[in-house]
Amino acid sequence: MQLRRFRLRFRRNLRKRQRQATDLGAVAEDSLDRYIVKRLIRLIQIKRFLFGWVGLLVLLSITSILQTRALSTYYLQLTPADGGILREGIVGQFTNTNPLYAQTEVDVSASKLIFSGLLKYDSSGKLVPDMAESYQIDSTETQYKVYLKKDLKWQDGQPVTASDVVYTYKLIQNPEAKSFLISSWRGVTVTQVDDYTVLFGLSNALSAFPHSLTTGIIPEHIMGKTSPAQLRSSKFNNEQPVGSGPFKFSSVDLEVKDGSTNSRIVLEPNKEYYGGSPKLERFVIRTYKDESSLIDAFRAKEVDSMVGLKTSPDDVDAKQSSIYRIPLSTEVMVFFKNNQEILKDPVVRKALVLSIDKQQSLNVLNYPVLSVNGPLISQQIGYNKTYAQITNKKEEANQILETAGWKKDPNTGIRAKEGKSLKFKMFSATNPEFTSLSANLQKQWRELGAEVEIVLQSDEDLQASVSTHNYDSLMYGISVGGDPDVYAYWHGSQGDIRSETRLNLSEYKSAVADKALEAGRTRTDATNRAIKYRAFLEAWQNDYPALALYQQQFLFITSINLSGFNNEFMHTSPDRYADVNQWTIRKTAQTVKTAE
Repeated sequence: MQLRRFRLRFRRNLRKRQRQATDLGAVAEDSLDRYIVKRLIRLIQIKRFLFGWVGLLVLLSITSILQTRALSTYYLQLTPADGGILREGIVGQFTNTNPLYAQTEVDVSASKLIFSGLLKYDSSGKLVPDMAESYQIDSTETQYKVYLKKDLKWQDGQPVTASDVVYTYKLIQNPEAKSFLISSWRGVTVTQVDDYTVLFGLSNALSAFPHSLTTGIIPEHIMGKTSPAQLRSSKFNNEQPVGSGPFKFSSVDLEVKDGSTNSRIVLEPNKEYYGGSPKLERFVIRTYKDESSLIDAFRAKEVDSMVGLKTSPDDVDAKQSSIYRIPLSTEVMVFFKNNQEILKDPVVRKALVLSIDKQQSLNVLNYPVLSVNGPLISQQIGYNKTYAQITNKKEEANQILETAGWKKDPNTGIRAKEGKSLKFKMFSATNPEFTSLSANLQKQWRELGAEVEIVLQSDEDLQASVSTHNYDSLMYGISVGGDPDVYAYWHGSQGDIRSETRLNLSEYKSAVADKALEAGRTRTDATNRAIKYRAFLEAWQNDYPALALYQQQFLFITSINLSGFNNEFMHTSPDRYADVNQWTIRKTAQTVKTAE
């Protein structure tokens, strides 16, 4: 009986649980259909709206990202920052920094960084005050009164005064000091007026005189006790120099490599520099025996910049390096020695000039240069295009030779007159630039009927030929400087063997030119000087003492982002340091403030 009741109760409970499970399944099925399936169907039905909202969300996200990036470059930008070490590579050897003796590229570069002059050239090649506050010229144009800045200090902390200036220039004038600058200072009196004023007295007016005031000044309190005769061998020159320039000497290390001795000159910022402390942490000059060694060092990242190469290496990547080509106040010319057997004939010189297609010649240089057409460059006072030298008149050149009796040999094509062949030698340097150019000139003159033998020499041998005038003609570059006083190159007295410099390389003589050069260099008024020089330019144009070709360039290559280097025109390569205290090689992100 009890067993039967148990079975009935168990069956009732089982059926009840089955009904509950069935009800729960139905409820779950109904919920799934109501909340999932039906809503999914609705979602599919509104997919266009869904995709639209999703697309809008993506677009807003992208816009926000782009706006953030744009604003970051607007409110944060890379700006020059202080610090960093600049390593400059130069071909040559280091001997001394003393401005009274520094002449090589290396020495003058180091000297310009350590020492300051009364005046200097700015990044445009203009003469501006340096240590001087200003200067005045009297009515006779023979008295120059220079006023010094009053906050000047030597790099050892001592004040710079007028006595240092007087000491420097009188030392140059002392023959025992053996300074190469002595010839420029003969007949000039130097007098201290007070602690900050110096008076320079000239025996005759000389318009170019201010350009002589760019020489570095040395400290009397350090060198005053050294005898002039012992100055050249003093440790001051290469171990313990003290100047007033933007950088001060730290050390010099010697390195023997590939059989040659290279130098590493380390300079530190002069915190007391009156122009503002340099932004670089250190400036290092490294020297190399030749251009190939310098280029190898640049490739190996031993140096950040290369100075003074004649041409840019083919493998220098313009995208990764900055290549500057800055015009110099120089002129490359072919100087015809006017008393040479063949070249003394002005008809021959005229034909040689007229026959040259100058543009064709300059194209062989493979980089753009500024053509010149006379003894003055276009940036100088007195330049006048009316007297520009005429070239590329080949028919006229042939005709004037024919008329003058210079006949071509039908077999050789070389012209001759009265048994003399139209032959001469042209000396030039072995560098790629001059080698290519001289070959082109030789080819063009051969077409005219002139046989020109090219003699290529090393720099050392060429200098010997130049100093002795041992050539028929000479392709050479001269520095005409910032002032148009080219007396040294074209006055008749300067070609004489007794001349101290003998820079009249053509040995040109013209009474008209001499008189004009003498008059022009004694005038300070630009308009008056230009008028005086006209007779010289006209005589030069008619006498054809040389073939004017082009202005040389200063080639400066850096592998770093150098800010503050803005040179547009220079007189000499060390003028690149015009604003060296503003140079930077680092950059940092800075917030840009905007007006509210």
